[in-house]
Amino acid sequence: MSDSTQMHHSGKLHFMLKSTPPRTTFQQDMSDEERTIMGKHIAYWTDKQNQGIALVFGPVRNPTSPHGIAIIEVENEDQVPKLIAEDPAVIAGIMTTEYHPMLAVLPNQKS
Repeated sequence: MSDSTQMHHSGKLHFMLKSTPPRTTFQQDMSDEERTIMGKHIAYWTDKQNQGIALVFGPVRNPTSPHGIAIIEVENEDQVPKLIAEDPAVIAGIMTTEYHPMLAVLPNQKS
């Protein structure tokens, strides 16, 4: 491991979230209503990023299996299902989201 990365031992936990849209063509053919909901979905995760929860998120442009990914940092695993359940795209039934624990390697934090 280089000097610029380390296993993160802050006591926080990391998870990878994978959100799957209702169809592979979703980004090209979403309805106006779906587009509005996806705008709320992006705003929701941007807010979580501003709070330091979502470290990174965005669409993965795999043509045969498009999906969204988020890497999140939380105090405990119980927070994860709540974060997913409050996502406007999940509430609307547009996205289904699964999550898995992750051993994150992050840049060194300067004091």
